[in-house]
Amino acid sequence: MSTITEKHRNKLKQISTATIATCLYKRGLRNQYIQNVFPLNNLKASMVGEAFTLRYIPAREDLNPVSVFRNPDHPQRVAIETCPKGAVLVIDSRNNARAASAGSILVTRLMKRGAAGIVTDGGFRDSQEITNLDFPSYHQRPSAPTNLTLHQALDINVPIGCGDVAVFPGDIVVGDQDGVMIIPLEIIDEVIEECKEMTLYEEFVLEKVNEGQSIIGLYPPTNKKTLQNFEKWKVNYLQ
Repeated sequence: MSTITEKHRNKLKQISTATIATCLYKRGLRNQYIQNVFPLNNLKASMVGEAFTLRYIPAREDLNPVSVFRNPDHPQRVAIETCPKGAVLVIDSRNNARAASAGSILVTRLMKRGAAGIVTDGGFRDSQEITNLDFPSYHQRPSAPTNLTLHQALDINVPIGCGDVAVFPGDIVVGDQDGVMIIPLEIIDEVIEECKEMTLYEEFVLEKVNEGQSIIGLYPPTNKKTLQNFEKWKVNYLQ
């Protein structure tokens, strides 16, 4: 069952990862942006969903031959087949793109099952095919097609590290063209409300800057009159 509503999702899709980063930073959460992952495709809308995780460890050759992929209980395959609808599969690939986290067939299956996206701090095989999918996908860089067994899938839906960020199952994942942010579930409502206000203020600032106004006293709003003008502007903007 989803832990966030469609209303949550729709609101988060209107908020940039940059705004979320600032909001979380003010709360002391300064390491929520997944480092060195990039979208493969131009997103039609932001990626939003609960984190469902997969963890890789360095492979031990005697335990991780190519034949392990024939096992129906292989954690990578099970993760693809059990990731809930609307969730984002977040993969701990140890910041190592030499071995593929997945390829186009598995990502396509994830898309067809209704997942919201996929993120890895490693790489994907078949990156061009994944780029052509209408499915939010983030990785570090393409993986060498033959390096299948440099790491092995171990755990599903446990706390992981991805791009130097702690990701817990059920955390909220938001991705746009700038990257991916992780929001703790328990503060999602307050983050959404604060980010909505921040986004409105930035719209106001951009309008004033385009009119030729100086940013001094405007951004940040150190002039009391600026906030008064914003409140008047907001009434008209929201009508």
